Amino acid sequence: MANSNFVDYVKIFARSGNGGAGSAHFRREKFVAFGGPDGGDGGRGGNIILRGNSHFWTLIHLKFQRHIFAENGQGGYGSRSSGKAGADIYIDVPLGTVAKDADTGKVVTEVTKDGEEQMLLPGGRGGLGNWHFKSSTNQAPHYSQPGEPGQERAFVLELKILADVGLVGFPNAGKSTLLSAVSAARPKIADYAFTTLEPNLGIVEVRDGHSFVMADIPGIIEGAHEGKGIGTRFLRHIERNSILLFMIPADSPDIRAEYNILLNELELYNPELLDKGRLLAITKCDMLDPELISQMRSFLPGDIDTTFISSVSGLGLTELKDKLWAQLQRENK
Repeated sequence: MANSNFVDYVKIFARSGNGGAGSAHFRREKFVAFGGPDGGDGGRGGNIILRGNSHFWTLIHLKFQRHIFAENGQGGYGSRSSGKAGADIYIDVPLGTVAKDADTGKVVTEVTKDGEEQMLLPGGRGGLGNWHFKSSTNQAPHYSQPGEPGQERAFVLELKILADVGLVGFPNAGKSTLLSAVSAARPKIADYAFTTLEPNLGIVEVRDGHSFVMADIPGIIEGAHEGKGIGTRFLRHIERNSILLFMIPADSPDIRAEYNILLNELELYNPELLDKGRLLAITKCDMLDPELISQMRSFLPGDIDTTFISSVSGLGLTELKDKLWAQLQRENK
């Protein structure tokens, strides 16, 4: 994993800019011996802003840039001229990025749309120049406001993959094979556990030119909610999927028990995941005849729509895509 280009967790330290000091300048012109106060305001310090960028799909660009500092505002000038504001710093992140306070773990903000901007740290306000303090009893104030200091804070940025359909199953359930069969994605496929070590996305085309995004999430094992296997590192990606496609191979010793284990792991991690729409695909069915498939139905969970598929032979893939599309339409109403 050390050489993986997929980075979905980084910790950064950010500091917004200090506001510039107001000026305590007095008007000085030829033939004007005692000009009044004309000190300008200080400029605002630079903000730290989180911005969604649909061209990004990982946080790797922040892996080696973990200290992010904005510019300070400039001080005010004479003639009531304000100082220049510090330049804002925009942190471009993939859609689905959540920013948390590194100390408390509390969610600060999240970005889910392209171009969406969320303030992480506002810059300090510039101080007022001395002309603001002129009054009938104080015609020549020799003081101005200092600039407001900026803020600094450590944040944890977590990426939660945004996809219409998330694939849920144990290692070697056929998730990567399905994604490669129904989309142009080419995830790594091999016959051993945890072949998939990072989420893969694919665009699945359905009838009438429609399409949806499918995410291959690394396999879950029993105890994943406690960090076993790849654990909670990738369970969070399931939170942003509209519907979940559970995948269990036809040669599983007990399909119903395996399904219940998967459901239990999701519930223990986040009970709200059980509110999502879900379907069940029985994979690797290319060697099954219709009679055997009919017999297997009595051993399946009764509370979920089930389809028998084979990503190798293409069995049931059109039916599966139609069911997923129909489910998405219901979920999005």
